[in-house]
Amino acid sequence: MSVAELHEILPNKSHCVVDIRDANAFSSGHIASAIHLSNESIGDFMREADLDQPVVVCCYHGISSIQAAQFLLGQDFTEVYSLDGGFTQWQSEFPDSVER
Repeated sequence: MSVAELHEILPNKSHCVVDIRDANAFSSGHIASAIHLSNESIGDFMREADLDQPVVVCCYHGISSIQAAQFLLGQDFTEVYSLDGGFTQWQSEFPDSVER
């Protein structure tokens, strides 16, 4: 999914955004409403998530998120996207939409 597509649908809150970057990077800035997903939080996320709600996985540059998205699809999530360009692209195009 492109950052433009996510920016357009984000206000609808129809998609869950998960950020797989490290805790320091997430704390420094992330997409508003994003959930920090780490090895420590994945269990809780899996138990509490709506498997039918679309999920967008965000990493630094849109590479690691591809594998994470595939993992979530393998865990019975029905609709999972990798954010093209990752947080770097998001921050570049929508700096006012970064939450700290």
